[in-house]
Amino acid sequence: QVQLVESGGGSVQAGGSMRLSCAASGDTASSYCMAWFRQAPGKEREGVAAILTHFGSTVYTDSVKGRFTISQDNAKTTLYLQMNSLKPEDTAMYYCAADLGCPQFCSGGYCSPRFEKQHKFTYWGQGTQVTVSS
Repeated sequence: QVQLVESGGGSVQAGGSMRLSCAASGDTASSYCMAWFRQAPGKEREGVAAILTHFGSTVYTDSVKGRFTISQDNAKTTLYLQMNSLKPEDTAMYYCAADLGCPQFCSGGYCSPRFEKQHKFTYWGQGTQVTVSS
């Protein structure tokens, strides 16, 4: 069992920055893969960024590449999403998720996460709202 609690959401103007945090507790050994998802009203849930704890490797959806950065603290119990150059279309409820494993591509002993719609993360936070105004 893993508990995830997000924080850091709020309202910001376009072009601004915001950092979301996700505190993980419980059986954190089951948090090999951690990710941020978001869901805007009337839209499907979208994978934003994911990280493999062991490698520190990451993946981002195209719309946030170069603007968002996913990271973890040294203890690997806190997940962050640094969001820069925010746009109104980034407005959504952001969720932290974790799983023992997730889709990944491995080559030469190095693995990188991938988003696959059919994979359902096991553990989820309650979500934190991010609103970007123009």
